[in-house]
Amino acid sequence: MTAVLTPLSPLEVADRLKAGSARLVDIREADEFAREHVGGAAPAPLSAFEKADLSIHASRDIVFMCRTGNRTGVNCDRLAARVDGPAFVLEGGLDAWKKAGLPTRLDKGQPVELMRQVQMVAGGLILTGALLGLLVNPAFWGLSAFVGAGLFFAGLTGFCGMARLLALAPWNRATRAA
Repeated sequence: MTAVLTPLSPLEVADRLKAGSARLVDIREADEFAREHVGGAAPAPLSAFEKADLSIHASRDIVFMCRTGNRTGVNCDRLAARVDGPAFVLEGGLDAWKKAGLPTRLDKGQPVELMRQVQMVAGGLILTGALLGLLVNPAFWGLSAFVGAGLFFAGLTGFCGMARLLALAPWNRATRAA
């Protein structure tokens, strides 16, 4: 049986939070949460979700959220299994919350999320290899092929060497230690 998370609009969630009748649980990873989140949301990253303290009270609805709503949809059975009774999802996630003009807590001192860093570096290396291959020497296309193979391997195995290296970068160390 597939569990269903009932979607709520950002305004519905905001009203429930203001009334104290809901608990908002953010399932994004720690680096994403540290950069920006809805005030009062409880962090419960998917990578450690079963161990997270959701502080569930029978009198309050549990509303799960991510950045776009995709992660909550893909993991709805896993999320709903932690709740006795109905569970809800912030429709459209943090992006929809901001689009509705609702406030977030943004810490620009925190680095951009690690997966976005991977996307930017990988895209930059592929573009660089393609341009150098076109303008300097076709051998530079090997750089693009190497990065593409790395991305394929990461998708296949779940291990991303570039993410591991970027996590060691000085600007990411403070987030990891927190």
